Amino acid sequence: MDIKKVKNYWLEEAEDALRVMHHLFESGDYSYALFFGHLAIEKIIKAVYVIRKGEHAPYSHNLQNLAELAYIELTEDQRAKLVKITEFNIKTRYPDQERIFRKKCTENFTRQEIKQIEDIFTWLKSLIQT
Repeated sequence: MDIKKVKNYWLEEAEDALRVMHHLFESGDYSYALFFGHLAIEKIIKAVYVIRKGEHAPYSHNLQNLAELAYIELTEDQRAKLVKITEFNIKTRYPDQERIFRKKCTENFTRQEIKQIEDIFTWLKSLIQT
């Protein structure tokens, strides 16, 4: 396995997901913007995983679990944010019949959550030595 190549793959995928998150937000697709924010965080964690473990990242969407598997030290605040961002994945992909989460995703709510996603993304990216 070419670690640099696989790391670059995950990093490029993460950057693409972040870009799509912004496009979806701009078009008013707020819950899907948060879903792509989750993808961005998942993929950048997988880049860190590949670097630190020297193997392919596991097929998982649980951000806290992935971070722990990648030996990423988390504060309680970071852990809570990863748990919350993981929920965006589930609640967008599998909405309840009343679509409560989608209704919660107003422009202001989504903007605030995107800021959190961007902050986590920047921190995780800083863990990658390019």
